[in-house]
Amino acid sequence: MLRTSLALLMACGLAMACQPAHAQRAATLTRAAPGIDPDVVRMALMARDCAVRHGAPSPQRMAIIDYSRLSTRPRLWVFDLVRNRLLFVEHVAHGRGTGENRSEWFSNREGSHQSSLGLFLTNETYTGENGYSLRMDGLDTGFNDAARDRLLVMHGADYVNPMQGLRQGRLGRSLGCPAVRRVVAQPIIDALKGGQMLFAYHPNRLWLDRSILLNCRSAAGQSVRRARQALSLR
Repeated sequence: MLRTSLALLMACGLAMACQPAHAQRAATLTRAAPGIDPDVVRMALMARDCAVRHGAPSPQRMAIIDYSRLSTRPRLWVFDLVRNRLLFVEHVAHGRGTGENRSEWFSNREGSHQSSLGLFLTNETYTGENGYSLRMDGLDTGFNDAARDRLLVMHGADYVNPMQGLRQGRLGRSLGCPAVRRVVAQPIIDALKGGQMLFAYHPNRLWLDRSILLNCRSAAGQSVRRARQALSLR
């Protein structure tokens, strides 16, 4: 908790003061989801508000992934932001290049097989090699804006098996996609598709220092316009 609190202070920095509304809203969502780190929720709301100020659609639902938690623990939460309700809490895979049970390395590069950090705008669904899947467009330039080209999508996978994960010491891993249990993939994707948001967190110093959304820089407008264009082409 201390490490996350310090990370939050760095993210707020000089560029954007932490607003009381974020703390209040984060507290409300945290009460709905015991076990989630309220500082991570606060960061997610900061990033969301920055994106909305720069033209992103205001989401009704939002997923938060806390990659600082071990893969054998639940670390994906999906919230209804209109009613301040928790819809899902689930296990989620990270990329093979990101680490074993602990997430350590993140990338925006094709072929890295690493997960990406930051805020994503969800887009269209399709049925492909991994079944029902959800495309996402990264809004954090330099950290996740290659998500569409890298085919980073949410999908179900048999290797996301919590019991097997405990036996082998880690959950099964993806090629960078936030894969979930196959049995919950469709309802989660249906809750998140078409202009909702997903926020992927880790106390990665480079990302915290340079994220255009956590620091709410003007460059956020360009990434939002690109993602909105992709959304309109569904």
